[in-house]
Amino acid sequence: MRPISPALLVEELAERVAAHPREAWVRVLVDGAPAARPDLLVDQLVEPLRVRGRAVRRVSAGDFLRPASLRLEYGRTDPDAFYDDWLDEGGLRREVLDPLSPGGSGRIVPSLWNSETDRATRAPYERLPEGGVLLLDGTLLLGRGLPAELTVHLWLSKTALVRRGDPAHGWRLPAYERYEREVAPARSADVVVKADDPRHPALLT
Repeated sequence: MRPISPALLVEELAERVAAHPREAWVRVLVDGAPAARPDLLVDQLVEPLRVRGRAVRRVSAGDFLRPASLRLEYGRTDPDAFYDDWLDEGGLRREVLDPLSPGGSGRIVPSLWNSETDRATRAPYERLPEGGVLLLDGTLLLGRGLPAELTVHLWLSKTALVRRGDPAHGWRLPAYERYEREVAPARSADVVVKADDPRHPALLT
């Protein structure tokens, strides 16, 4: 483990993303349990990448959940359903990731489904210029074969996951244990950040 300040972590990640060829899109997946705040890291990356001359579009996997009739078929607190059935993986590929593949159109839909209203967001298509960066935050993203040029995993120990997690979401813990067992994100991600203490992260090398 290499201790690193939060600010330097953002700078190092921005440098790594910006090092990709400028004529190609860069899809960055920032994965982690909500307690690890992958959304916050994505927010912090936007401006440093723009300063480096990259167009940036951030997207949240939370806007690509399946309708409640499918997502909650086995109840609201089923950890296996949370693991397998919540994310609309097909929609995320079709509307966001695949259009940014080599030879793609670059036209993406930044959100598909509002899980609070359980309705389509009807967001219009947007075009990300060639060389632009897509920043996607979410949980349980790895191990699905989602196409990306860079994957970042914010790793939490079991104790930190409990300590920092929302008590109302304790039923999700078996899903994260399954994720560790079946996907081993700390070994499969390109960049792994130990995030037990958000003030003192560390890069796992």
